[in-house]
Amino acid sequence: MWVRSMLLAAFLVLLLETSGSVGNPSYRQYRILNNYYPDNYRTVYVNPYVGQPVGCTTCQYTSTRYTSVSPVRYTNPVQEDDDNKVYITDKYGRTTVSSASHYSNYISRYSAMGQSTVCTSSTCGQNAQCSMVGGRPVCSCFRGYMGDPLHHCRKAECLDNSECRGHQTCKNEHCVDPCADVCGPNAKCETRNHIPICTCPAGYTGNPLSGCRRFDPSELCHPSPCGPNTNCEVVNGTPTCKCLSGYHGSPLAGCRHECETNSECGSNLACVDFKCQNPCQTQCGINAECEGVRSSNAVCKCPRGYYGNPYTSCQPECTSHSDCPRSKPACFYNSCKNPCDGVCGVGANCELRDITPVCSCPRDMTGDPFVRCRPFEKRDLCEPNPCGENAHCEPGYDRYNKERPVCTCLSGYQGDPLRGCIRGECTEDSHCGDHRACINYKCENPCVGQCGANADCTPRRHLAVCTCAPGYNGDALINCYKVSGAAVTRRYRRFVMDFEKNATKTD
Repeated sequence: MWVRSMLLAAFLVLLLETSGSVGNPSYRQYRILNNYYPDNYRTVYVNPYVGQPVGCTTCQYTSTRYTSVSPVRYTNPVQEDDDNKVYITDKYGRTTVSSASHYSNYISRYSAMGQSTVCTSSTCGQNAQCSMVGGRPVCSCFRGYMGDPLHHCRKAECLDNSECRGHQTCKNEHCVDPCADVCGPNAKCETRNHIPICTCPAGYTGNPLSGCRRFDPSELCHPSPCGPNTNCEVVNGTPTCKCLSGYHGSPLAGCRHECETNSECGSNLACVDFKCQNPCQTQCGINAECEGVRSSNAVCKCPRGYYGNPYTSCQPECTSHSDCPRSKPACFYNSCKNPCDGVCGVGANCELRDITPVCSCPRDMTGDPFVRCRPFEKRDLCEPNPCGENAHCEPGYDRYNKERPVCTCLSGYQGDPLRGCIRGECTEDSHCGDHRACINYKCENPCVGQCGANADCTPRRHLAVCTCAPGYNGDALINCYKVSGAAVTRRYRRFVMDFEKNATKTD
């Protein structure tokens, strides 16, 4: 009989260990009452209803040695001296707080139960089960229930998270929203698999657990995602990296100077301000000119009319005529010059009128003063032509027998040859009418001054026809004298008729 009781007790302890091992929390210190008196207890470190921890060598307790169904009791470590509170833990490790008077009733029930050796329908409270452990009845709440197994066990809403919806978590046997008072200000909370996840909403940043603040786009560059010697700038919401001025390379990996020494540049360039540049732009002085580059060095010179050190400064000799001496009175291209230098021809004289050079040949010479002056010759009297227009020059003499140019109008022209000749009215008789003749390039009456005294003149075919008047006889070109008698008259008439007849035949 004793062996049978031991086997039954061992089976019940094994059953309790199996049922209590699923979903139970870890346990701490337990005080087990002895002989049902509050002040008589012993301490263990495992749930007395489940079993001892594996490998515990100091506990000295086994399941078969539990001969008491006393509830587990431990004091509040903060209020250990407060005798008015009693902490009772059931087989699932759940602890409830009871007053001293309630605990006395609790002990009374256990005292009464201690006189029983079997489980009856009245041994345990509502929704509780009775099990024999070590030959003694033990009360415990059904799985999923909680409370005082000697009085009443109420159904728990949950025992772990698996019994709640995905957006809830099991806390104090209740499915609650885990996001309540978890995240910081302005943060958004979302539950995933019963776990609250805090995030900052769009447009905000920061630590969602402590608080989110409105996002400043410039923060994308702090800290900078760019490499060394770069500048970070937010463009359209994206951090953009650029190399600093004077640097080049990959702005993400880092930028560097284009050069450090001249050897890193070509022979026609120099390293200036960490850039390969034309040294002419920086090495030549003020107003200086650069002739070229040799071995990364500029070859500088002062321009025409400037003087000084071409690598520091070149200054002009003059900026106005007043800056120049009398020997070089003109300022040309910032240099003092004599305007007559190299201006006039060979043998010519140069005189300045202000700063304008005037070239001329000496009095006994002639020629082009800008080319050459030579001794005077007779032909030079008419070179250049001193006569008027349409006049011809010929060397001659004046009334003092001195050489001078003589001007005459060209053939077919008339007028003043010193001032200018104009073309005549005619150059031959055919240019005039029948009764006129071309005399001195004019169409005039050919009878003027052609016949003698007492003669009549008739112009015909550009000629003067002279005849003695009636009653006169003689040479009409020289003189006609008066005659008497009818014979003379008849002879004269006959002469006129013959003349006219001959003139008609000639026509």
